[in-house]
Amino acid sequence: MSNNKKKILITGAAGFIGAALAKKLIKNNFDVVGVDNLNEYYDVKLKKDRLFEIKKTSINFPSNQWSFYSHSIEDTNKLLEVFNKERPNIVVNLAAQAGVRYSLSNPSSFTKTNVVGFGNILENCINYDIENLIYASSSSVYGGNQALPYRETQSVDHPVSLYAATKKANEMMAHTYSHNYQLPATGLRFFTVYGPWGRPDMAPILFAKAISRGEFINVNNYGNMKRDFTYIDDIIEGVYRCCLKPATSDENFNPFNPNPSSSYAPHRIFNIGSSNSIDLSYFIGLIEKYLEKKAKIKLCPLPKGDVVATNADSSSLNLWIGFKPTTKIEEGIQKFLKWFKEYYS
Repeated sequence: MSNNKKKILITGAAGFIGAALAKKLIKNNFDVVGVDNLNEYYDVKLKKDRLFEIKKTSINFPSNQWSFYSHSIEDTNKLLEVFNKERPNIVVNLAAQAGVRYSLSNPSSFTKTNVVGFGNILENCINYDIENLIYASSSSVYGGNQALPYRETQSVDHPVSLYAATKKANEMMAHTYSHNYQLPATGLRFFTVYGPWGRPDMAPILFAKAISRGEFINVNNYGNMKRDFTYIDDIIEGVYRCCLKPATSDENFNPFNPNPSSSYAPHRIFNIGSSNSIDLSYFIGLIEKYLEKKAKIKLCPLPKGDVVATNADSSSLNLWIGFKPTTKIEEGIQKFLKWFKEYYS
């Protein structure tokens, strides 16, 4: 697939998904601009090491440019400078304050980055004639809905965390701009992404570290949890293909019975998950197996803002881009732990 040497701006470029996407795009003949404020929500060294990996990739593909700006998307003037200087064709917004539980104690950081910051992204997309916007939503938008598997046609009117509420707000904001300015925008609801270079505040690294050290791991809802774990390479392939296919209006859209995932405007929403809901006990067992150590388990109640189970129906995305995740949890955990042992020695 030819891209005629387009330039893609990735916000959250030092993040787990952002860094992996930057490397994929550089290898596929795109010029890439990264923006990330390198905040201290989790280990800044890990973020800098991811940026170093992007730099190494760019050295191996010298005809494709890589540039990076350490800015926050909520900084209106700094973001404007980046758009004005770089003039990207495509924008992938992955910058966000993450962490469902963190949103309980630091709500203002979520509204600043996830709402105000995303508003800045949308304004710049309009002012600089961006031809395709892809933005990160989340499986958390399904909230209180317990009808599995989750489908994009279901209601997302009952979020149970502020993080989820900001992600639903992003979907509504993007649709408004698509309607008013014909901005092609695709929202991707990510389901529990894991793999090498993953976030240290999420279960895979938290569990692997604790098991390695012989420390207790907190197992929520007394172990009765299921997650649709999705391997990073599958996520990146999905995002990459969306970069090549801007959203279009749905010619079958019925305003008297509206489909929440499509529109008369060029706006689409897709789940991106493995479509396999894995028992937390099985997930822990795989980590135990590959680390060759038993976990010390502390059973805990379900935290505020959390949900018991997730499971994605990703058939709409498969129809749209001709791709569905294929990495089995056993294979993905093995690759993740190989990296984990190398990185954390």
